[in-house]
Amino acid sequence: MAVDVLINHMSQPVYWFKLIFTLGVGYAVWLGVMALLKLVTPHINARLSRLLRVLWSVTAAYGTLAATIFALRLDVPLLYDHGEIVWKGVRASSGQIVVVAAIAFIAWNLVTIAAKRIVPESTDGESFTRRTVRVQTLTSVTEGSLRLVIVILTAISVLQALGVNATALLAGVSVLGLAVGFGAQSLIKDVFTGFFILLEDQYGVGDIIRVNGGTLSGTVERLTLRLTVLRALDGTVHLIPNGQVLTVSVSSKDWSQVLGTFTVPNGADIDRALEVMTEVAHALHTDPVWKRKFLAAPDVQGVTNLSNDGIEIRTLLKVLPKSQFAVGREFNRRIRIAMDSADLGVPGPAPIEVRISRDPSPTPAQGPVTLDKVDDRQMEPEAKQAEKDQRRDPQK
Repeated sequence: MAVDVLINHMSQPVYWFKLIFTLGVGYAVWLGVMALLKLVTPHINARLSRLLRVLWSVTAAYGTLAATIFALRLDVPLLYDHGEIVWKGVRASSGQIVVVAAIAFIAWNLVTIAAKRIVPESTDGESFTRRTVRVQTLTSVTEGSLRLVIVILTAISVLQALGVNATALLAGVSVLGLAVGFGAQSLIKDVFTGFFILLEDQYGVGDIIRVNGGTLSGTVERLTLRLTVLRALDGTVHLIPNGQVLTVSVSSKDWSQVLGTFTVPNGADIDRALEVMTEVAHALHTDPVWKRKFLAAPDVQGVTNLSNDGIEIRTLLKVLPKSQFAVGREFNRRIRIAMDSADLGVPGPAPIEVRISRDPSPTPAQGPVTLDKVDDRQMEPEAKQAEKDQRRDPQK
């Protein structure tokens, strides 16, 4: 008889809704209590923890079955009566609070799962594109916003279950929020600035930036509407309110560039040095290990600076975002080895000339004397004689 009633009810959509709702609420309550048991597991005996999990699972399964029998109006002895008790408990305040908390717990975890699906993990660990940066940043902000909505709705539902007039409470909170808003202008500025940072894609999670003229720099580890979190090279974490971000220099947007420079001695063969630099740059560009990091062929610009210390030559290497550091280190290693092999090593400082003479203008025969070669033999006889006289008679 119960089977015939069940078949008849399943032909009506309203009973399908009751079935899905009852099973969903039962699963939510079971999951919420299991989460609480997981929190207390480290503080109780392991056997007791397993026993509580089993007992709660059996109780939840029986209660869900009984509630389903009652919702579908199936005449099953004992289960129907127990299902009626379960439904009455759910309709009461305590039951509503448990259900709301369980649903909020499921929604909280669904937000995390959805965020992980929106941003798939990189297979090679090196993919870095503007789309990835933007999706990661917007996902973190969306996840935080959705969780805030879940908390607010859960609080309102619990207050209503306790009999508190949520409408009047929200009206009072609105007035209080308006008053707080006048005193929290910096917070509002942070939120609006963060909104435009996201909207205009100024920078995002994973970007390497310098803030306010380079006073703070690092990799963007987290970005919210209120805060930018930077991780410096030494591991230091910088927390910067978005309202205090005045200027930003992004080193990883669209493409990056290596400024490859080398200083050769003043007397070196410049054309040969440029040939060596060209060979090193093109060898690095065609290397199978490094080729995929390049976006264009190397641009050897030539001599860029002349000084007493040497002659600076430069090449530009256009590479993928965030690849400039690794490519720059490899280029420096190769160019140093190549220049040393070609006898075009690092120059030393220019020699210092010292002229020692009693006359303001020395004779051409004397010539300049370098500091490292000055001794008594290069001093004039008169100066040596004067020194001896001074030693004999200090009063002179």
